[in-house]
Amino acid sequence: MNWIKYSINTTTDAEDFVSATLMELGIVSIEIENNVPVSGEKQGGEFKELQPDLPTDDGTSKVCFYLSDDEDHESIVAQVKAGLAELKETMDIGEGTIDTSITKQEDWINNWKQFFKSFYIDDILIKPTWEEISEQDKGKIFVEIDPGVSFGTGKHETTQLCIRQLKKYAKAGDEILDIGCGSGILSIIANKLLDGKCHLVGTDIDEDCIASTYENFEVNGIPKSAGDFYVGNLTEDKELQDKVGYEKYDIVVANILADIIIGMAPAIYPTLKKDAYFISSGIIDFKENEVKEALEAVGLTIVEINHQGEWVNITARK
Repeated sequence: MNWIKYSINTTTDAEDFVSATLMELGIVSIEIENNVPVSGEKQGGEFKELQPDLPTDDGTSKVCFYLSDDEDHESIVAQVKAGLAELKETMDIGEGTIDTSITKQEDWINNWKQFFKSFYIDDILIKPTWEEISEQDKGKIFVEIDPGVSFGTGKHETTQLCIRQLKKYAKAGDEILDIGCGSGILSIIANKLLDGKCHLVGTDIDEDCIASTYENFEVNGIPKSAGDFYVGNLTEDKELQDKVGYEKYDIVVANILADIIIGMAPAIYPTLKKDAYFISSGIIDFKENEVKEALEAVGLTIVEINHQGEWVNITARK
């Protein structure tokens, strides 16, 4: 299968807002190309030897998305152009033009691996499966990840925000629900933090993510019995809601889009035990108040709100 790559010419200041616009349209196959040096804040630790040889950062950026051969390109691109026009009314997004090219599936799946290197989130080492662990890192908490076609290497700010909240609130014996599990990175880190003393349940709308999660469990020495993962949309699937269970979880974590959290809030509340925590991210900053109000509307109490770049974590309690 071939994929059509659409590249939006924008600025580094606007790239997160352009990405959020695409995600609001349901486009999730997104990558950002710019010349910004890798920063310690974004990557969990700055390593000069891992800095790519980039041209001088001129403030420009390309936000790219992929559509398969069988998708309605005309309709989707028209929606993207309308979203960009709306953004232009409130901020400078640079050129805002769109370039196209063709990418073969095998290239899309494998070529990005050259950019995924080992890095730290606080004291947790995240490493790709194809890299060896160094002597100086042996004995530390580390997670091996091969995202495959799933979202989740741990580098994104939203994932890091969720990981730090798991470190703060997760405790031995917890039942943990991971909504939108992707590569399984949050479930794996919860298991590692608690030395396996927890039970995990996860959901994702993409069956490839469930397969990826179990593969990453195996790579990390976690038995399949440590978690139960299901394909489906918790917002509207009553059968899935019944499988997941009610008043069962000490922690529910969701690193998904703001609008999905808002729509799913009534389904999330019944899954939580009394005094349990809901950890959420994937929230662009201009959606913060909408998500906060949606969680409060279903009866949750906001415990804390954290920011990293343009992204937001909201942690609430039942």
